[in-house]
Formats: sequence, C-alpha cells, structure tokens
Amino acid sequence: MNPTRTNSRSSHGRRRAGGPSFGSTAAPVRAGRFGSSAPSRAGDPSRSGGRGRRPAAVQGEFALPKTITPPLPAVESFGELDMPRELLAALTAQGVSVPFPIQGATLPNSLVGRDVLGRGRTGSGKTLAFGLALLARTAGRRAEPRRPIALVLVPTRELAQQVTDALTPYARAVRLRLATVVGGMPIGRQAGALRGGAEVVVATPGRLKDLIDRGDCGLDQVAITVLDEADQMADMGFMPQVTALLDQVRPDGQRMLFSATLDRNVDLLVRRYLTDPVVHSVDPSQGAVTTMEHHLLHVHGADKHRVTTEIAAREGRVIMFLDTKHAVDRLTQDLLDSGVRAAGLHGGKSQPQRTRTLAQFKTGHVTVLVATNVAARGIHVDNLDLVVNVDPPTDHKDYLHRGGRTARAGESGSVVTLVTANQRRGLTRLMADAGIVPKTTQVRSGEEALHRITGARTPSGVPVTITAPPAEQRKRGPVSRGRRSAASAARRASAQRSGA
Repeated sequence: MNPTRTNSRSSHGRRRAGGPSFGSTAAPVRAGRFGSSAPSRAGDPSRSGGRGRRPAAVQGEFALPKTITPPLPAVESFGELDMPRELLAALTAQGVSVPFPIQGATLPNSLVGRDVLGRGRTGSGKTLAFGLALLARTAGRRAEPRRPIALVLVPTRELAQQVTDALTPYARAVRLRLATVVGGMPIGRQAGALRGGAEVVVATPGRLKDLIDRGDCGLDQVAITVLDEADQMADMGFMPQVTALLDQVRPDGQRMLFSATLDRNVDLLVRRYLTDPVVHSVDPSQGAVTTMEHHLLHVHGADKHRVTTEIAAREGRVIMFLDTKHAVDRLTQDLLDSGVRAAGLHGGKSQPQRTRTLAQFKTGHVTVLVATNVAARGIHVDNLDLVVNVDPPTDHKDYLHRGGRTARAGESGSVVTLVTANQRRGLTRLMADAGIVPKTTQVRSGEEALHRITGARTPSGVPVTITAPPAEQRKRGPVSRGRRSAASAARRASAQRSGA
C-alpha cells in the first residue's frame, strides 16, 4: 500500500463530501448506482499494490494483482444485467444479442462500481465492456459546463473516434452527451462542446491537458475513468500526462483499465490507481488466436517489391505496414501507378485526411491501406482477412497489435510477414516472444505458393487515381466561393440568355 497516496485520496474525498456522488465519500463503503456496494478506495489495506503475495508473472508482464473481494459471477446474456432498459433496447437495435466473454465477465462487477483490470486482444469486445457500465452508471446525470462526469483516455485519434462511434448509439439511448477531444482537430470546437456540457469525454492525453490548461475543462467531477490500451499510452511516453490527469479526477471514483497486453509500464497505473480490482483476462497476452494464421514469407531482397505489389493486387482489402512515413508514401504511389487502389495513413497526414482515408478503406473504395504503426490500434474494419508486415516490426507487441486488425470478433484472418535473409534471426526471437509458431514458406513473385497464401495476382499496370466516391461528391455539391462567385454566375447566365 502507498500510505501517502491513500491518505491524500482520503482527505480529498472528505473535502468533496456533500457534492454530487456515486456513493458517500465519508463512509467506508462505496455504493454502486444499482444498490450494490464496493470496497472503499481510501484506507483499504488490500490495494493491488499492498500486502499479499501475487501469482508469478508471465515473462514480460507484471504479476496480476490478487482480488480480495470475490467478483460477481459472469453472465451469459445482457438481460441478466441490471442496466437501464433503454440500453438493453439499444443493444437489441444494434443487433448485439450475446455478450463477448470479457463483457459477460466484467459488466456484473463494473455496473456496481468495482474497479476493473481487463486484458483482451483487440477485437474482443473491450469497448462495450467498459462503455456499457460507464453509460449505465452515468445515465440520469447532467454535467455542468466544462465539468464532465466520465472520462475515457485513449492513445490515438483513431481509437478515440472508434470508441466514440461505438458508444454514440447507446449514449443517445440514455440521453448522454459525448465529446471527443483529440489533437489534429480544431481545439475551439472541442472547447465549445465542453462549455455546452458533456457527460462523457473520450480524449487523448495531450489534447485534454491543453484544454485543462486553457480553463476549458476540469476533471474534479469525473466519477468514472477508463484507460483503454494503457500499455500503448505507456509506450508512447504519455505516462506523465496520464498520471497527472488521473490525479485530478475524483479520488473516490471508479477506475477501469483495459489493454491487450499488460507489461511492467502498466503496473504503475494498476498499483497506484486501482483498488481491489476485478481482474479478467479473456486471452493470454501472446497472440495464439485460433482463427488467425501466421505466415513468414522468406523473400529475396530484389524481389520483395514485386511480391508486395502482387499481394496488394489481390481481391479484397489488405492493410500493409511499413516503418516510416516516407516508405508509406513511396509504396502508395508505386501501387497507384501499378493499378492498385491504395491510400497511405501515417502521422504526417492531417486528421481530416486520415478520417477520409479510413472511410474509403472501410467502404472498399480503397482496397489497400498502406500505414505506419498509427494504424496498429484503434482501427476496426469488418471482414478484413489479411494483414501484411512489409517491414517486420521490431517488438512483439507491435506485431500482435498489427495482426489484431484481422480475425476480429471471431472472424478468421491471416498475418503475413515478408522476411529477407538478414531479418530471419530477429523474426525467430520476435515470434517466440509473441508465443506464435508461424508457417514459414520461401516465395517468389508469380509463384503459386504466394497466390495460395495471400491471393496475390499480377496488377493491371493501368495507373489509378483515388478520388472522392460519387456519393461523397454529391453530398458536397458544387463548390461555392461566396457572393462574388454567385454574382459572377448570375452575370454569366444573364449574358447567355441575352445571346440566345
């Protein structure tokens, strides 16, 4: 136990007594919204960083905390949960009938206010696992201007948008307002959404800090905090910002931490901010997903570009990962010149460009998404059956997250990594760290083995240009240049009539 931190929370909780609450800050028991109770955060000797022996850690991970208070049993249907009927109706309307394992296990506990530590691979249903509890426990409350009630922290803009899109129909059902706060978008518009009042904020740490520094947001009313993909936030250097933000939310509030992997960087967050959490691991951190195939394709360096182009020309969509923005732009142009409908995605693109590219890829207007690791998390595309590592990742976690773009929600898919001779030893170690036994094949461009594994085929060779889909062009309508353009058009029409 960290006595200093616990004492700080306890005294802060007493100072806030009498304000809006999810349970009494003075009482030793934290009451849940639906009548059940959870252990008090302040003064609890059984914090996850406190006494008691932990089980041995998996290599590369920290030892998971031992839950002191027995968790409620898992459910097999949403109807067994004590959720507002509007949420249950929204689930039915969205065609969501049976909870995924991580949802069935964590929701009974998160709905009564328990802290949750959940591990599950991408595509395992984590967003609704925390989102439904957050919305159910926030329903019926109204946020003051600039004072959200619930917060979801994520590492990337793409993941923030995906979380917002996933939760929006359910938030509308219980009349809660969501605000998305990310970099690369107009900060004034986001500040306006917060001034108007938003019960739930989905944010990246940097932009949220900017808005707090401007006085456009305060976190002292936040009673539910979620960290999604916490390991990536730690890897990206967000840890100081994340801890600074968590220190500002209500000390007696509920915390939920979800991630696909739990390494030692995340241990700090668990020990410092989670109290007697319900721990649930829906998958091992290693990438042994039964619906996913892993292939190492050994290629000659001189033939690698041709192999890549033939894979890109396959029927169906594919994500291709490379290391650098420059490499992404160069391959994208090469594919377009070869007749492949490709688009690039990396951190050098503006947010509107990134949003448009993802939308075109999801609809099939673009069939190949060429990307850096910015696309390795937070992107969900239905029926995506192939991911290609043109440049192999250097870290097994990056491999797992890249591969997690396929074989989502029980679907099948393949992850293919192109390996040159000087990369073989490193890939052998990486696969061992990831817990994967791949199929290894020597391939050349034009060969049957390459076609059998990836669907590769010869591209048309007719250059293509990616334009806005017809539906998007109609939506935009003609470009207006203001009154002068309108007046010019009127004069031209008049002149045409006069000359008729």
